[in-house]
Amino acid sequence: MTSVRLRLLILALLPLMVLMPLLLLLAVNRWSANYDNLLITNVQSDLRIADQYLQRILTTTGNDVRSLARSLDFNRASQHNADRFNRFLQDNRANLGLDFLYFLPAPEAREEANRWPVIAAAVRGGSATEIDIFPAAHLATLPSGAGLAARARVPLIETLAAVPTERTTEDRGMVVHTATPVTTPGRNGVLVGGILLNRNLDFIDTINALVYRTTGDSDDRKGTATLFLEDVRVSTNVRLFEGERALGTRVSAAVRGAVLDAGRTWLDSAFVVNDWYMSAYEPLIDSFGNRVGMLYVGFLEAPFTAAKRSAYILIFSAFLAILALSVPLFLRLAGGIFSPLERMTQTMRKVEDGQLDARIGPVRSRDEIGTVAAHLDSLLDQVQERDRDLRSWADSLNTRVEERTAELREANQKLETTYKQLVMSEKLASIGEITAGVAHEINNPVAVIQGNVDVIRQTLGSATEAVETELSLIDRQVGRISAIVSKLLQFARPSEFGTFEEQVDIATVLKDCLVLVDHVITNPRTRLSIKMAEDAPPVRINPGELQQVIINLVVNAVQAMGDRGALTIHLMRRDQAGKSGVALVIADTGPGIPADKLASVFDPFFTTKLGEGTGLGLSVSQTLIQGAKGLISVRNRASGGAEFTVWLPEDA
Repeated sequence: MTSVRLRLLILALLPLMVLMPLLLLLAVNRWSANYDNLLITNVQSDLRIADQYLQRILTTTGNDVRSLARSLDFNRASQHNADRFNRFLQDNRANLGLDFLYFLPAPEAREEANRWPVIAAAVRGGSATEIDIFPAAHLATLPSGAGLAARARVPLIETLAAVPTERTTEDRGMVVHTATPVTTPGRNGVLVGGILLNRNLDFIDTINALVYRTTGDSDDRKGTATLFLEDVRVSTNVRLFEGERALGTRVSAAVRGAVLDAGRTWLDSAFVVNDWYMSAYEPLIDSFGNRVGMLYVGFLEAPFTAAKRSAYILIFSAFLAILALSVPLFLRLAGGIFSPLERMTQTMRKVEDGQLDARIGPVRSRDEIGTVAAHLDSLLDQVQERDRDLRSWADSLNTRVEERTAELREANQKLETTYKQLVMSEKLASIGEITAGVAHEINNPVAVIQGNVDVIRQTLGSATEAVETELSLIDRQVGRISAIVSKLLQFARPSEFGTFEEQVDIATVLKDCLVLVDHVITNPRTRLSIKMAEDAPPVRINPGELQQVIINLVVNAVQAMGDRGALTIHLMRRDQAGKSGVALVIADTGPGIPADKLASVFDPFFTTKLGEGTGLGLSVSQTLIQGAKGLISVRNRASGGAEFTVWLPEDA
């Protein structure tokens, strides 16, 4: 009987207490690995953006100096005396945002070419822009050199896990170094300029703003960015205690070995100053081809670790709760099976020991086990009665005793056969009950719900219009349940989705957009005026892309006006270059766009909201409208404010 009990418990508890934990552990480990890979992919993308911005600084600096050297103003200034020429250079240095700008005559340029490959390239007639490391003495010789040398000097701070060093100060300067040849009638040599990156907080904060733009959500990543000279932080927004920037702290020995020594890009967790960050480091190469520093971006790892921990706790708590509820139920159900069997076994032992009046007694279950128990008690009654008869007729009826004994053996064999069949029937019945239970517990309630919804519609008739939305929602959810049950029984190939251009009524899309930005334009001090022409023809465009453009223009207009103003939206029919179409005009009463920047508003990364926007909204909008064969333009209104016009051709 012990083996039957054990097998019943194994059948009931093995899937729940062994297989399910194994599957749960496998799923959690796979999810954790995918989660970590997602964080690494995220920080890798952040590093790519930071690197692109650094390359953009290099390119812009080189282009600015090269354009100045080829300008008419430079040609004129080069014919003046040295003082006026130097003042011209210093004025343009400030205008271009450079930290130094000076002219090297040809003989001096040839001497400097032996020290700096950037100047050597300019001497050969080309232009070059690279990152270089200037010693403190060289910084002091540059125009405004005393200020640059002082700005470059960074006291080193002892940092946990960094490579030990005896240095106390980093006085070298990491600069964007550019040079271009000069061949004007008055001057012949090389024009050299550059930007000092040490303590260049505008540069590093711009990178941080591009990569980790704050949206105000509670789940914003706590992002940081840093520029290293070798392993020393010379420009960073990583904070020490009390909000002080961690200038002079050093990178860990593990990161230094992987990035500076081995030249690899680090994409992993790393200890940054005083906490763990999901980090990305890449080496910076100077004009000599040496690894002289690192560019870093990363975000605080603690919130994501806490989220993973919370997910683990939730999953395992839910499993333990299910286990706590299921195990007693399974044990109770199993007890209803093996408890009567144990009573039968005990009764058989008593009868075998000579206690012929032992009986199983009434059994609560009315299934096959109850029937067998009743039959067994009946047989025991017969055995007891026959035993009395046999004992009274023992001497005269030995032959009949043997016959009765044979019948008893046969009856016992039948009982054993019936018992084996009963065990097998119980196994099959358990499987059948599980299968029938799934169909009954899911499909029957679904049918009842659907039937009652139909009865509601038939009973209420036209009165269901007030709740038709809720009834339709019930219909959809019932269909969803049916689909889930169906998906459990077969494999399904996932559908493929796509977005396509279609014929669109701009007025309808505009109304939808106004609903989406209602929280932006709903302001007592903001006046909204909408004019829609009834004869505006349909256009062909992806409605989602058109919605993106309209929302971007409306939000920009409201933000430009600040606390108060008037927003005007005008939809009208308009011909453009002989083609019929529709014009959507969005105007505000804000300060407008500076005249010298009107031509740049659609350029990538151009923004008037420093520290807030990425400068990509209008660029993306122009791409979407041009993709639909339309035009988008901007002008400043005479009465004040900016006016954007989106024109799309009529869909013939």
